[in-house]
Amino acid sequence: MGGKTLGFPEPGISSVKKGESLRDTISMYDSYSDLIIMRHKWAGAAKLASEVAKKPVINAGDGNREHPTQAMLDLYTIRKVIGRLDSLKVGILGDLKYGRTGSSLSYSLSNFKDVELFFISPPILQMRPEVKLFLTLKCIKFHETTNPYEVIKYLDVLYVTRIQKERFPDPSEYEKVRGAYIVDEKLINEGKPELKVMHPLPRIDEIPYEVDKLPQATYIGQAENGPYVRQALIALVMGVYDE
Repeated sequence: MGGKTLGFPEPGISSVKKGESLRDTISMYDSYSDLIIMRHKWAGAAKLASEVAKKPVINAGDGNREHPTQAMLDLYTIRKVIGRLDSLKVGILGDLKYGRTGSSLSYSLSNFKDVELFFISPPILQMRPEVKLFLTLKCIKFHETTNPYEVIKYLDVLYVTRIQKERFPDPSEYEKVRGAYIVDEKLINEGKPELKVMHPLPRIDEIPYEVDKLPQATYIGQAENGPYVRQALIALVMGVYDE
């Protein structure tokens, strides 16, 4: 897009290692840049950054809570491959407790009409209470199950997320749910022919490679949409063009 970037991939190579506070780090980058794009392990870090910085802040991942730009490209992908965002039945499968993509997608889909959500997860990885409360207040129907075969036939979209070992505070809890779901041809064939299977990537073993050849597999195109949606977002934030 013609811009230049500065930053650091790890806190260990910055003044953070010396004890610099997040507030001061943001203040420094605010003085050096026109836009801050921030991914941070702390929930709420992006909100703090937006309160400190005078320049725009884009949340590129907020602890285990939010991933709003991923949700934007997910909505774009659904609109592109299905043709609508209203009147959809969407299943979100995997780690719904620690994974941020599922919650951001749920929040985003709540803005559309006649959307119904199906949360598919092991009991210990159910969708977080605050997300379910938000959906209830917005009168969005949602269901919870541990068995994808119970709901696959209803779905327009199956959104698969990996179970993330790095998110678990207790490794023994991860071992209990590792490999809990495999979205293979057998499961996909139980759904509608027009079902679309999405995944924010990277995947581990939850979607076998042989699924890639199926017409339902949408996750490669989904990833390709990422740069375009984020370029558009940056252009809007920076005033390069009007909506």
